[in-house]
Amino acid sequence: MDRHDVEVDETGRLIRDSAGFLLQRDAGGTYRLVLLRVPVDDVEKRVRIKGWRVGDDVVEVEGVAPA
Repeated sequence: MDRHDVEVDETGRLIRDSAGFLLQRDAGGTYRLVLLRVPVDDVEKRVRIKGWRVGDDVVEVEGVAPA
């Protein structure tokens, strides 16, 4: 599957763990995030992410903004 087949636009809580960042989705479940920049100001806050799925629960994020 081409990664551009599944666009992601989700809201939830940004969480940091030992392996990086997760989005605890408002819709339920989590996404592991691949980020180009580290959004330290948004950790433990509600955010909106936009990007592309690159795995079952992995998203390559193009943008993070407060929700």
